[in-house]
Amino acid sequence: MPKEIAQHWLQEAARTANALNLDAHMNLISKRVALTGVPGFDTIGYHDWYAQCEHEFTNKLLKRVQYQGFKLIVETDTRLMFKTHETVEGVDGTVNAQGVEMLLEKEQDGVWRLMQERVLPAEETLHDKLI
Repeated sequence: MPKEIAQHWLQEAARTANALNLDAHMNLISKRVALTGVPGFDTIGYHDWYAQCEHEFTNKLLKRVQYQGFKLIVETDTRLMFKTHETVEGVDGTVNAQGVEMLLEKEQDGVWRLMQERVLPAEETLHDKLI
């Protein structure tokens, strides 16, 4: 069941991003989210994430978002931590592909949302055979 919950979340994250549906996409992200491992930034929070998605979606800068591979790390009744490989393609031809570690949490309203995300170093992505 944990794998299915995580994979459903990944499918919805990709679907809402690919549809440029800001409200639906941001409903998958916790207001307490912390993104780490992005070069040049300490931690990215909800407001920065929202602003970036709003800019990309409004200006139709995304061509495709997809996730491949899955490695469950730990699970509880309300939290799932796993690794996957994320590919974000821009309409300008740029491709940002990287391994990520994600922590989903089932919040009080019953919705699973992204609480933490860590961009993985290339060596860790290869070690985990995410690609």
